[in-house]
Amino acid sequence: MTFTSDSSSADLSESLNYGTQLRDAVNSTTGVFQSLGADDQLAVLWYAYTEMGCAITPAATGAARLQLAEGLLNQIKHMSHADQLNVMRELVYRKNTQICRSYGTLSYNTKLAFWYELSELMVKRLIVPMPVGYQLSRDGLEVLEAIKALDFGEQISVLRKVVADMGVDPLVD
Repeated sequence: MTFTSDSSSADLSESLNYGTQLRDAVNSTTGVFQSLGADDQLAVLWYAYTEMGCAITPAATGAARLQLAEGLLNQIKHMSHADQLNVMRELVYRKNTQICRSYGTLSYNTKLAFWYELSELMVKRLIVPMPVGYQLSRDGLEVLEAIKALDFGEQISVLRKVVADMGVDPLVD
């Protein structure tokens, strides 16, 4: 097979366009997710982790140092359900609290694993469970469907970006 400069340019252009489309899908889904209210963000995360958790877990915990997050998870487990929900909302809203600062020091993959563990603890009812009959908003449903429509790598990229932006990095002014 002979390649000409025209054919290689076309292949490169198609490859770059595909990469741009993937990046755009991840960025647009992430942006819409972040425009949701805190409760819808938490619900989308919960649904994503419970529906796609089996696929997410190896990607998250394989590279994560979950033991670094165990202290935070244990602190949250020992709180009342109302306080647990408040902590999760504070993480979304990036409140400057001790837990949010501790969370902010975690790696991206550890943050993925942290939210996976929270969802597992919610299923076990050790952390405030999803309210019975909770109705995700229309926008929340659209975001969840957009995440489901992405390929696995894109799903992980969206979730990684979303959880990475939560909490407070104490090393940033």
